[in-house]
Amino acid sequence: MQYQQVRFEHLFAMPNKETFKIPPITKLLYEETNNKYYDAFPFPYKEDFLEKAKSIPDNSIKFVAYDPPYSPRQLKECYASLGQVSNWDGTNSMWSKWEAELARICEPCGNVIKFGWNSHLIRPDFEITRILLVNHGSHHNDTIVTVQKKVQTSLPIE
Repeated sequence: MQYQQVRFEHLFAMPNKETFKIPPITKLLYEETNNKYYDAFPFPYKEDFLEKAKSIPDNSIKFVAYDPPYSPRQLKECYASLGQVSNWDGTNSMWSKWEAELARICEPCGNVIKFGWNSHLIRPDFEITRILLVNHGSHHNDTIVTVQKKVQTSLPIE
C-alpha cells in the first residue's frame, strides 16, 4: 500500500450557517481554488443538485465545493425551503447519488472540497490531499473539510 502525505490543520472559528464565511474555510477555498469553484449546494438552497447536475458535462469542472446538508434534519429543511418533500429514504443513498454526480462532473486531477461531519472519500477514485478540522466550541459539531483529488476516471458511475 502506498501512503501519501496529507496536509492537516486544526483551527477554531465560530460557527456560521454560511459555511464559506467561516474564516479558515474562506482561506482554504481561496488557497485551493483562487475562489473559482462550482458550488454544488449554494446558500440558501434553491434547487435540487441532482436536477441541476444533469446539465453539467462529464469531467468538466476543475474545483467543486460540496457542502451538502449534513443530517436528515438539514436535508428535510433544504427541501422544505423549496416547497418540496425530501425524497430521502432513510439510507445513505441520497449522499451516494450526490457523490456519484460529483465524481462524474469533476475533471481528472480536479478537486472536490467536501464539508461535513466525516472525512470519507467521495469515491475510491479520489484521494484526500488536505484536511481542515474547524472546531466551533464545546457544544457545536466540528466542521471537517477534505480536499479530495480525482486520481482516476475509469470507475463506472453507479
